[in-house]
This record gives sequence, C-alpha cells and structure tokens, in this order.
Amino acid sequence: MILRQLCQLFEKIAPPNLSADWDNNGLLVGDPEADVTSVLLAIDFTRDVLAEAIAQAAELVLCYHPPIFKPLRNVVADELSPAGRVFAAIRSRIALYAMHTTLDAAAGGTNDALAEVLGLRDARPLAPQQGDGARYKLVTFVPQEAVERVANAIFAAGGGQIGDYSRCSFRIAGTGTFLGGDTTHPAVGQAGNFEKVDEVRLEVELPAARAAHVVAALRQSHPYETAAFDLIPLVDLDERVGLGRIGSVASPAPLAEMVERIKRGLGVEAVWLAAPADDAPVVSTAACCAGSCGELYRRALAGGAQLYLTGEFRHHDAIEAARAGMAVVAVRHSVSERLVLARLAKRIADTAPGLTLRVSESDADPFRWA
Repeated sequence: MILRQLCQLFEKIAPPNLSADWDNNGLLVGDPEADVTSVLLAIDFTRDVLAEAIAQAAELVLCYHPPIFKPLRNVVADELSPAGRVFAAIRSRIALYAMHTTLDAAAGGTNDALAEVLGLRDARPLAPQQGDGARYKLVTFVPQEAVERVANAIFAAGGGQIGDYSRCSFRIAGTGTFLGGDTTHPAVGQAGNFEKVDEVRLEVELPAARAAHVVAALRQSHPYETAAFDLIPLVDLDERVGLGRIGSVASPAPLAEMVERIKRGLGVEAVWLAAPADDAPVVSTAACCAGSCGELYRRALAGGAQLYLTGEFRHHDAIEAARAGMAVVAVRHSVSERLVLARLAKRIADTAPGLTLRVSESDADPFRWA
C-alpha cells in the first residue's frame, strides 16, 4: 500500500482537526509515495522499538507519542537522543507516523477503550471538540415594514441555512433610536431630531464562506442609509468527539470492585488510589482520560462521577477530588494508553487487509511496581 494512501486511512480513524494545538500528529518522517507492506505499532519510538522494526523489516512505525515533539536543532547519528533515532529511521527507510491526541479524541480511540474497561454506557467526551469556527450569526435591526425584503435578500445570499432547514431566522420586536447629523439623510424621520423607530431584531446563521455575500445583500436591501449589524463567530461543540469520557456504569459496583475491574482490564497488579474517607462509594457514574489528564477531573466532578480513571494525577488535585467525594485511580501514564494499540491494529487490518500489522513486543512502560 502506498504510504500516502495509508495516511489517508489513518486520518479517517483519527482526523487531524482533533489534534491539540501543542501536539505534533501525522506523518513525521517518510516518503508519501513509498510502498508499505509491514507496520509496527508502539506507544513510544524507543531504541528497542527501532531495533524491532528493523528486524521485522517494517517500513512504518505507527507511534502514539510523537517521536518529533519539540523542534530538532539537528539530526545526526546518536543512539540516545530523539534526533538520533529519527536519523536512524531515515537511514533505515522507516517512516514514522504519530497518532496521539487525535486518537485520544476520536470516536473508537484511546478514551473509548478506557471507557469500555469501566463498563460505561452512553459515554460522551468530558471536553467536547470545538468546531472549526466556520459559521457566523448575523444580527441586524430592520424597520418592521422592511423585514421580509431584507430577510429574503439574506436568504438568497446564503444565510439562514441550518442543516437541512432553510430560511431559518429569529425575530423580536423592539425600539431603535438615532439622532442624525447635518450631513445625514435618514430613511425614517428627520436629521437633527431624536427619532424612535419600531424595529425588528433579525438573526440568521450563515457559513463563513458566504459572509461577504450576505453582508452585501443586507446593505443593498436595507432601507437605512447605514445598516447596523453584528457578525458573530460561532463556536460549535462536536459532542461525539473530544478528550476524556464520562457516562453511566452499565453494572454499578462498589469502589473496590471497580478497582479490580480496572486492574483486570488493563492487566496491572496494582494502581494508585485516592478515595473519599468512607472508601466505599457505589460507582454508578464514572469518567476517564488517558495519559496526563488531571486538569479534566473537575469536569468529571461536575458531571457527577464517583470515579475518575487516568494515567497520572497531581498530589494536591487527588486530595481535592477525594474531599469532593470522587475516587481517583491512576494506573501510570502509558498503561492508560497501551490498550488502544491492539484495537487500532485491528481497525487498520479490517480496512487494509494486505498489510502486516504487529503491536511491538519491546515497547513497555518505563515504570514497574517494585
């Protein structure tokens, strides 16, 4: 399979627009026109993973954590530094692709895998993804007798479309006032007089691409010498994707039982647990976020979660969460992420059956219980 085509498949699984602004996802090293027959999946691109990729003749390493995160000042042979491993990958003709916060936020990604461990039902993001800001709301003020003419002009120019509905608007009656100067020629009343006019506040939504056309239509159709209007950017929340997950537990259970469920699901012998004083709440609502997601725990609290599962958690935040009645389970950073690799390999294999896909055997969490 051509690498460029494979990247397109990856982008369908974890769309680039889901990336956090501080992150570095996508194709980081490689020739987009190169042929790829074997892919190795790993959390981190370590020396051991590099050696494994070379031994298996993998043309691509699909990494969770970006091998290139901060800008590289140089790329020279060096066994210890990230730049040295990038150099070795280029020399060995191994492409590198990162799927980090894009996979975290995507449907069916890292956080949905954690939500399954908790047994969540109807899981939704803790922090829904903001849209691309490609829509506006236009607000203008029109004399009552001219409302239909102005509205029809706005509709014809592309305003008022919401999904499969057209000619959408909101209207409310009010009073407009003005005092025209000596050089004005008001459509209503006279210059030099303080005028009060019965007006309608007219609101419509529109695509950003049609903004100039809609404003031109407004100005042309509006009876006033100078039409007053506001053009407001809209923030769209896509509640299907985003960081973290929260939902109701399909089989509510005491905290101790939930902890055992987590240990079995993630294959770990022990976890860090910060719990309320009684240490035994029945967990009916739970939340999770892979990696370092301590900053989202307040959203979990606000959503009524009795348990928050994450990779690592700050000391003072754990005290605050427990005092507020929510238990926190921290399983180590990459442990909270590793579960997704096998699932990701299967999704890719189902779409590109000709590829050889392996989850790295040498990739491991740097910490262990001792």
